[in-house]
Amino acid sequence: MSMEKHYFITSEFMYMLGHYDRYGKLCTQIIETTRTFLVDMSPIEILDLSISAFGFDLRGAIAASKKLLGDIHMCPIKVNPIYQIVLFPTKSLNHQDTIWFNPDHIERTTSIFRKTAFLLSNGDTLILPAKLSSFNSKLQTADQYNKMTTGLPGSHFTLMLDPSKKPVKKNESTRNRRN
Repeated sequence: MSMEKHYFITSEFMYMLGHYDRYGKLCTQIIETTRTFLVDMSPIEILDLSISAFGFDLRGAIAASKKLLGDIHMCPIKVNPIYQIVLFPTKSLNHQDTIWFNPDHIERTTSIFRKTAFLLSNGDTLILPAKLSSFNSKLQTADQYNKMTTGLPGSHFTLMLDPSKKPVKKNESTRNRRN
């Protein structure tokens, strides 16, 4: 498996989990729709780097989520406002075995012997030692948060030209100087 130095979360991102390298350093295993690889950063560092690319930070993303959803534990966070990417954790941020999921890539969930099995958008199936109701609640909260933040003012980026600073054509500028 290849090792990359940095990673920004994209729309291809399905989930990530902590992985210790042979020296005991916490790295991250990233699973995208078409590839799996390691990143020489912890999951929290990847989240913070991805969020900071848009001028925010992880603490602010968590605070915004809690403000809209209430003071819930394991709240979802928006990591990319342009592509509307929201991630949710399976455990608290402090747990190094937390898995972060992109709900856009979870197609279906089912219960198998008190565990949760789910089908991902690339056809893979994953089984987690969690109750189906608990996992579905987190998935639904992440979807709800994404819908809530998509309609907020400032959640869309628009570039506008200032009409007062319209470029002057050469012919017009020479006419203005003569008058």
